[in-house]
Amino acid sequence: MPHIITSPCIGVKDQACTEVCPVECIYDGGDQYLIHPDECIDCGACVPACPVSAIFPEEDVPSGEEEFIVKNKAFFGL
Repeated sequence: MPHIITSPCIGVKDQACTEVCPVECIYDGGDQYLIHPDECIDCGACVPACPVSAIFPEEDVPSGEEEFIVKNKAFFGL
């Protein structure tokens, strides 16, 4: 799973990340956006575009935000 969107996105949903994603793999998950792990090409374009710094490579998800890895997998049925 290349990138994970974490808690700072909740309630913000700025859409800047969706606008720069070349493969349109970022989906509206209700309270936040989520990245489809099978569609993401790991380009990282979404990371600097996020105004609230909510997007991280899975291996770099900050401590305390690991629940968003699980949330992302569950949303896409993985």
